[in-house]
Amino acid sequence: MSEVIKNRYDFMVLFDVENGNPNGDPDAGNMPRVDPETGLGLVTDVCLKRKIRNYVEAAKEDEPGYRIYIKDGVPLEKSDKEALEYAGIEDIKDIKKKDPEADKKMKDFMCSNFFDIRTFGAVMTTFVKGALNCGQVRGPVQLGFARSIDPITPQDITLTRVAITREEDAKEKKTEMGHKFIVPYGLYRVEGYISANLARRVTHFTEEDLALLWEAIINMFENDHSAARGNMAVRELIVFKHESELGNTPAYKLFERVHVEQKDPNNTPRSYSDYEVTIDTENLPKGVTIERKV
Repeated sequence: MSEVIKNRYDFMVLFDVENGNPNGDPDAGNMPRVDPETGLGLVTDVCLKRKIRNYVEAAKEDEPGYRIYIKDGVPLEKSDKEALEYAGIEDIKDIKKKDPEADKKMKDFMCSNFFDIRTFGAVMTTFVKGALNCGQVRGPVQLGFARSIDPITPQDITLTRVAITREEDAKEKKTEMGHKFIVPYGLYRVEGYISANLARRVTHFTEEDLALLWEAIINMFENDHSAARGNMAVRELIVFKHESELGNTPAYKLFERVHVEQKDPNNTPRSYSDYEVTIDTENLPKGVTIERKV
């Protein structure tokens, strides 16, 4: 693999949804998530990480070093056992008495084999129960919640279908009713952080991993289209690169330089072209550069 990253990064992603549900809330009948006080739409960090994982899994197809730890249909314990087998450990009880280096061996194996652990970190319950310090790995890449630029108005769309579920019902009716929630249009903004310090000290997140992360973010909705999610696309990936490992200025000061505004506040936005995105590049803090990747 390439060398571990040496620069801190802060980044912002702008993505939109048209006639779809970007992130349903199971506690509200799968309605699009909304901040009840502001009316702004929400998309969780967990949802976005899932999209990134799915892209990497599709792009790499379990290539060595790029497997995915948190994935559908694979119990976490199964992957944890691979690390134990690699270290020649049959019984996790009293493991540290037999091998003082067990923590490091487990962590290094999991980080080197699983991209999402190397990137986002993980809680590995098997190791936690075994009282190993490597059970909780803090990853260098972190995302916040995405929040829409303007308030959204979720709509409950009533549907009809001609396929009847039960035979006895088919004798009495020709159609059945259903419904789906959509957001007619919403532009969302999410902020992210990459710690070169954690990459070096903990997971060994590399320059090659970073390039794959940018690729995955840009394309995270391209292989995830469905009728429920409507049209979703990443519109902007704005990256702030710091000259140093610990950073040259607070992240919030950089994010405040990005302005997303409606071109005509009197009209309801229905497309990305209804917005204007500008970045204040004047008097940038020393040691910080900006790149717009989309």
